[in-house]
Amino acid sequence: MNSLQNIYAEKALSQIPRLLSNLDRNQFSPTYGCFHRDYWLDKTSDFPDAVRQFGVQSLALVYKKDFPNNIYKGQDKIKQWAIAGLNFWVSIQHADGSFDEFYPYERGWVGPTAFTTFTSIEAYNLLKEDIPNDIGEKILNTIRKSSYFICKGESEEDHLANHHAMACLTVWKAFELLGDKQLEDGFYKLWEGFKSYHNYNEGWSREYDGVDPGYLSATVSFLGKIYKTNPSDEIFKVLKQSVEFASNFVYPNGFYAGSLGSRNTLHFYPHGFEILSDKIPLAGSIAEKMLFALSQNKLVPPEIISDRYVFYRVPEFLQAYLDYAPRADLMPPLPYEKDNHNIFYNDSKIFTQKHDNIFCIANLAKGGVIKVFSSKKEKILMNDCGVIGRLYDGSIITTQWIDPTYKIDITELGFKVSGKFNKVPSNKLFNPLKNIIFRFVLITLGWIPTFSHYLKGKIRQALILGQRKISINFKRELKLEENKLNLVTEIEINGNQKFKELSFGDEFFVRYVPQSRYFQSQELEIAGKLISDKEIKSLNKTKYIKIESKLNL
Repeated sequence: MNSLQNIYAEKALSQIPRLLSNLDRNQFSPTYGCFHRDYWLDKTSDFPDAVRQFGVQSLALVYKKDFPNNIYKGQDKIKQWAIAGLNFWVSIQHADGSFDEFYPYERGWVGPTAFTTFTSIEAYNLLKEDIPNDIGEKILNTIRKSSYFICKGESEEDHLANHHAMACLTVWKAFELLGDKQLEDGFYKLWEGFKSYHNYNEGWSREYDGVDPGYLSATVSFLGKIYKTNPSDEIFKVLKQSVEFASNFVYPNGFYAGSLGSRNTLHFYPHGFEILSDKIPLAGSIAEKMLFALSQNKLVPPEIISDRYVFYRVPEFLQAYLDYAPRADLMPPLPYEKDNHNIFYNDSKIFTQKHDNIFCIANLAKGGVIKVFSSKKEKILMNDCGVIGRLYDGSIITTQWIDPTYKIDITELGFKVSGKFNKVPSNKLFNPLKNIIFRFVLITLGWIPTFSHYLKGKIRQALILGQRKISINFKRELKLEENKLNLVTEIEINGNQKFKELSFGDEFFVRYVPQSRYFQSQELEIAGKLISDKEIKSLNKTKYIKIESKLNL
């Protein structure tokens, strides 16, 4: 057994005490089986978040399967707590088959409903011989009802390929469990819906308004799980393309994805790559590099993930351990290991360049978010997320925004990108009055499914999507020459706005995404440039500034 394989199990098993501490284990409690500690113990939440019930899969896996140093296998308490978790999940389902995640009466399509239905199916399959008949019947009825809900499709401005992939996975597994022809038909209808999110020209799947490599790895994981029992050519084509595109975001220093993506996610879902490693050798190359990085506490290890999302990562690592396959002696090279190249993906606006030992990758759809690495030293040299500033009216503005109107030119030595700054919409907080009004609306109208889906769409639009351009222009030009890299950023004010603060480069995130903004040690290696008060005054007066960043390579 490869000792590196054990990292999956070690990382996952180390979090089982945390999952159990979030679980109400008191069989006399009205919330017995609830994994949402903030609700059942702290009383800081007024509803149970269904996503936390994801924990049932982890408990079922460690109860039934062999893992190194697994003290939980065969433990009756673990089995009983997993069954209690399934039973609690049953009790919080809405009449239409849906569940809540972020707020009461949310009735989320995939976030709470498909994800927890999938994990409940997996847990049920592992434990069904030990589940009392009455509870087992309730679980199956709940799975059927939620699967019918999922089959209806999204109606909440979802626009997330990984959610559509999870919808497909859940309904496929429900069909396998229940043998319901309506669910089989529902799967193929959902699959057609997913295909509309996949870019067959370049091999990525859309997350809101662009490519997000972190969630692309999730899509590979979800579709890979389907492929194990439904090995269709169509699914394999999508998986192969996705693996090839994802390989661009495996960095020489062992990190993955991040600020280049439409959703800024840093996580890597390994299970799909392990499933595919014997059929797509590049998947094995990626999995091996990422597993070694995980052993060095890179990526997003479970121990730094919030309580809400650690439930996702633990079973993912446990399943990756179970499906790990020995690697070939000679694995395909990753893009940063290949010969010199200069590639621009026109649909996603991803630019990659390899020159000797320098690997550069940028997302021009986001105004030129750039990462530059030394492949020889396995070190990051530039981590430039663009420009961010504060105006005197309090607005936060940035070049780091996806905008289809940016002008992009690819040159022999690099690229140019120009456009307008956008306002950042997500700097909004609840206060007691806003929270009371929001909860009042939910109580009075949340029982209407159409309203719930409309509200969620509006929340997404307000916090995440849309263009909020202002009359301040930017232009960024990168040149990678023989021994140096030069990045020039220019700003021109066309209106009456005035800057109060302004920063160039460094790592920062502006889009609201709950599964982002985790700390990575590479952040300590690179610093941005905060513009001085003198330079700010000059900019506001002349309405122009030019900043150059140079690297000697």
